[in-house]
Amino acid sequence: MANFYTDNDDLRFYFEKGIDWEPLVELLEPGYQDADGPKSCKDAVETYGDILNLVGNFVAEEVAPRARDIDEQGTSMVDGKARSAPAFEEIFDQLREMGIYGLATPRELGGMNCPATLYFLLCEIFGRGDVSVMTHFGFHAGLAIVLLEYSLREGSTKIDDNGKILETRWKSVIDEFLAGEAWGSMDLTEPGAGSDLTVIRTKGVKGEDGIWRVTGNKIFITSGHAKYHIVLAKTEDRDSLDALSLFLVPLTIERDGETITNAEVDRLEEKLGHHGSVTASVQYEESQAELIGKPGEGFRLMLMLMNNARLGVGFESLGLCENALRQAREYAAERESMGKTIDRHEMIADYIDEMDVTIRGLRAMAIEGAIAEEMAVRTERLMLLPRNKDSHELRRKANELKRRARFLTPLIKYSASEAAVWIARMNMQIQGGNGYMKEYDAERLLRDSLVLPVYEGTSQIQALMALKDALLAGIKNPQRFLARMATSKYNALRAKDDLDRRYFALESLSYSAQQHILLKIAKDKWSVAISGPLPKFLNTFLKKWDAKRDFSFGLLHAERLSRILSDVAVAEILVRQSHQFPERRDIAERWLERAEPRVRYNWDCIARTGDKFLERLKENEESSDEAAA
Repeated sequence: MANFYTDNDDLRFYFEKGIDWEPLVELLEPGYQDADGPKSCKDAVETYGDILNLVGNFVAEEVAPRARDIDEQGTSMVDGKARSAPAFEEIFDQLREMGIYGLATPRELGGMNCPATLYFLLCEIFGRGDVSVMTHFGFHAGLAIVLLEYSLREGSTKIDDNGKILETRWKSVIDEFLAGEAWGSMDLTEPGAGSDLTVIRTKGVKGEDGIWRVTGNKIFITSGHAKYHIVLAKTEDRDSLDALSLFLVPLTIERDGETITNAEVDRLEEKLGHHGSVTASVQYEESQAELIGKPGEGFRLMLMLMNNARLGVGFESLGLCENALRQAREYAAERESMGKTIDRHEMIADYIDEMDVTIRGLRAMAIEGAIAEEMAVRTERLMLLPRNKDSHELRRKANELKRRARFLTPLIKYSASEAAVWIARMNMQIQGGNGYMKEYDAERLLRDSLVLPVYEGTSQIQALMALKDALLAGIKNPQRFLARMATSKYNALRAKDDLDRRYFALESLSYSAQQHILLKIAKDKWSVAISGPLPKFLNTFLKKWDAKRDFSFGLLHAERLSRILSDVAVAEILVRQSHQFPERRDIAERWLERAEPRVRYNWDCIARTGDKFLERLKENEESSDEAAA
């Protein structure tokens, strides 16, 4: 029987060796005292392995064979309600029977108390079977965890001295999610308000009866026919992130024994790909809502939701990449040309090798990012216990893990989603004319891949986040930045192992690229400041920064810097692995061989291009302003 877990040697390496499960399991199962839980780390990991095997087999045998039918059947509106394809519904009926939705929910709430990291591994497996199924699965399983985390953070969950949950605010909603009777969606985007959330127009107003009501229109909502919607809305009439609040809004409510429509799906979007997944427009008209947290906390709370979503898209992208690579390999091994199969032709063999190396490298970064995010969240949960409230060590550890997760998450989302488009494109190219035909799956994978760099924050937004964090680190502590750059240069010459020297040479180029951007920004700002009155120089240089004008050089090169940071981050992880697991040396060498010329190219673009383009852009803006005046 086919199995999308057991047939993937690289994924199995991480589960069996690469992931250090013990620290994570100890956070999940403190003291192994739960009567219904595992009695050791080994017991817990065996259970996780059983789940991977079960889902790996299910996706291979039940999801993947239905993927084409799901794509062709699509979604529809029937009697004013959104409907999924019959093949799609059959899969989720089976998943409901399997009881898989409570995977990462605590045991005392009826869940399986498994790590979120395991959930992300399953996301890759589901993504390999069909991305529409994976996306909808996430809104069944993922939002139960999110609602619990929101309740913990706002203090509406009661826990005992050991961290066990006694009661939580949205227990009934979580129960519905776990039973597979309902799912959720997150509603952020509006007409004219995508990446810039400050200009959203949906409003939340608290009535004299103490009930919050939401009015507005949300578009492009994945699984938007959900019963429960997490909605971002303004609670103050100004264009500012701290004017945003977060609400839980049910699509229907029960009132006087009747089911009342509280919000309405008024349109399904017609999409290029992801045909099995409902993407909807949702209309709110004084819809009854529950405030999550406090007014003005919406953006901060939404970021926590988005971090998990972006990691999920990273793993979804890896699943699609794995599917495309295997299709390309299978076709190339059978297609003969010029006396041999095309997988033995140098160009095709090189393409397939680069696809393979890319997937393995990005999987390493995605898993490290998922672990860092989960460890950070669970370490913070420990601080809710009275005995740990003032623990400086836990706070230090949580902050360190959060920094690592914050660094990796945008790189994972950026690199994996962009790789999915490229690998799906190469799969189609390797299959030639067949790949372009609808009777083959290559064209479907290419269509499905194209949204991955767009939803849950575009690639450009991820690049800007990575740029901002990298530059702020250098600005806040220039001495540490320069010391690290010097250490990289030294180790690139002095490290004993060749892989270490090559890695530190890449890291040194990364620091040089960041330094070049920082110096360029500072030089331009210095020129503006020195042209003004001398008494005002320091105030202009140190305080009055205009993000669009002063950071224009960095904004121009944000994607190039992100590619460098991603290549270097993967190299660091793989080289570190190679010291612990000698069998991983080959993949580290293969990654470096591919990454070294990419990093040099992107460094060269940052160092040598952009000035003249920005001058022309500035001239065009000035001409437009003059014409408008």
